[in-house]
Amino acid sequence: MAENQTLVEPKVVVAPVTEPAVVMQTTLKHEISVSGVGLHTGALVNLTFKPAPENHGYIFKRVDLPGQPIVEADVDNVTDTDRGTTISKNGAKVSTIEHVLAALAGMEIDNIMMEIDGPEVPIMDGSSRPFMDLFEKVGKVDQKEERHYYYLSENISYEDPKRKTEMLAVPSDDFRITVMVDYNSDLLGTQHAILYNIGEFKEEISDCRTFCFLHELEMLLEHNLIKGGDINNAIVVVDKPVSDEKLAHLAKVFNKEKVTAERGFLNNVKLRFSNEPARHKLLDIVGDLALVGAPLKGHILAARPGHVANVEFARKIKALMKRDRFKERAPKYDPSEKPLLDINGVMKFLPHRAPFLFVDKIIELSDKHVVGVKNVTMNEWFFPGHFPGAPVFPGVIQIEAMAQVGGILVLNSVPDPENYLTYFMKIDNTKFRDMVCPGDTIIFHLELITPIRRGICHMRGKAFVGNKVVMESEMMAQIVRREKK
Repeated sequence: MAENQTLVEPKVVVAPVTEPAVVMQTTLKHEISVSGVGLHTGALVNLTFKPAPENHGYIFKRVDLPGQPIVEADVDNVTDTDRGTTISKNGAKVSTIEHVLAALAGMEIDNIMMEIDGPEVPIMDGSSRPFMDLFEKVGKVDQKEERHYYYLSENISYEDPKRKTEMLAVPSDDFRITVMVDYNSDLLGTQHAILYNIGEFKEEISDCRTFCFLHELEMLLEHNLIKGGDINNAIVVVDKPVSDEKLAHLAKVFNKEKVTAERGFLNNVKLRFSNEPARHKLLDIVGDLALVGAPLKGHILAARPGHVANVEFARKIKALMKRDRFKERAPKYDPSEKPLLDINGVMKFLPHRAPFLFVDKIIELSDKHVVGVKNVTMNEWFFPGHFPGAPVFPGVIQIEAMAQVGGILVLNSVPDPENYLTYFMKIDNTKFRDMVCPGDTIIFHLELITPIRRGICHMRGKAFVGNKVVMESEMMAQIVRREKK
């Protein structure tokens, strides 16, 4: 596909990018275990995190049950949301999964197998931080498959008048959450919490512990519902005077010499943030939304959320995902903006010339990806003979155009691209999804599948017209030094 023509000296242009164009899936470097008690069952549980292959997702395995049944952390498997999120499948269930899922999402770990020998995830200190510290101790590793984000394609809303809960998700290029809570309590008042992006989760959210009011705690104790409850794994809010007799009873229940409860918090525990309760509600949202099966790009706004609302909201997002089938997101293109490479810049990279040059401009270029533009006009040389009564841009030329855009990515990897030519070695998995006609503008987005080694480049490309993918392909190319004549 290269042509032996004279090249003028090119100027290599690399656009600064704030994040890699291709984000790979991750897993842990090696397995690690943790032990603790379940909040509701009080049972000592051992939980082992094991690396998992690409596209595995989050899966629990009940190793204490016959056959070691697995339960995928999927919103379709949620069976209970009473004071925590429970999933069930194959005769097995796992409860209180939200904090560990939030930690995995916060660490941007995509694939993990969680072997657990009991029905409930250890409560630890009531937050996600112990799990995150564990993951950081092990470290994570990039895998060979790209991470697939789900970009919300439209607004989604949910309302529960009985609980006065409202949730809204709007499209956004980041995963952002805004939470408002109001507990009708003079002590807590109205609180807000904001997560601007998932990178803030560890420092701003993961430390925040679960909480309840003292009157709720008493009810739970009476019904023997929090056998693993302890003053050290939850914040107990005390907004009314407490008798000495009740304090003595609580001390006995929690196996403590003494329990204090001035107006504030049981045992006068200090909050880690002034709005820790609101931040913990945000933490729960991160964990529960991890059940949709893909990292999200969207802004979530929630008023008085809880597990019931979170899960129902996750179901609505999952339904939209199924409808969209992970609709690919087209690169942003503003024809009025100056390109990185106009047609003259393109010709400094590529030896191709009319009528066999099929790239008009380059709008993005980094060491890992490239985005090029081809304007399809009726005066192309092939239209008079290619379906002249119903002109369609030939698929083989779409492949050639994509290959030329990819050639610029390959040549940009060497300091003297004028001394090299690009030859394509292999084209795989090519699909034509829709027709391209005169008047269309094709946006080609190519990204590296693997790093360039020994001059060989393996790329994945998609061609868009508007927001629709019209063609996709995988290509392997090799750069070869030009022979001097």
